[in-house]
Amino acid sequence: MKYTLARPGRIFILRLEDGDRLPDTLEQFAREQDIAAALVFFLGGVDGNSRLVVGPQDGSVSRPVPVITGLSGVSEAVGLGTLFRNAEGKPVLHLHAACGRGKETVTGCTRAGVGVWHIGEVVVLELLTGSARREVHPLSGFELLEIKEE
Repeated sequence: MKYTLARPGRIFILRLEDGDRLPDTLEQFAREQDIAAALVFFLGGVDGNSRLVVGPQDGSVSRPVPVITGLSGVSEAVGLGTLFRNAEGKPVLHLHAACGRGKETVTGCTRAGVGVWHIGEVVVLELLTGSARREVHPLSGFELLEIKEE
């Protein structure tokens, strides 16, 4: 385990609107507001054209192929994620959401593209830290959170 200490920064409350896309909308917002690190909460509706990464096809390989699934229709959703800059300084959101419709729930990562249906409420808690960022892991190819010892 590695860790770094962070202090709370600004707190943003966002209302996403019909058609806004995750992660694109939040990464653009982070660029505009110069947010380097944050904790992100999402609550709202997502459209039926949304796609989630729901796991690797084979968890034993070093470069797993993601399994991507669509939703069966408009769904209620709740999500939690982190946002950190990558090696190029670009903010990258890693947000997992549970999306439910009736008795069916799909849980996964929003990186494949999730669209807001009517309204999405987001709270962004900026974290002031200098040592956490995303770096490409040489074996998996994922942009993983890396923490430099302080």
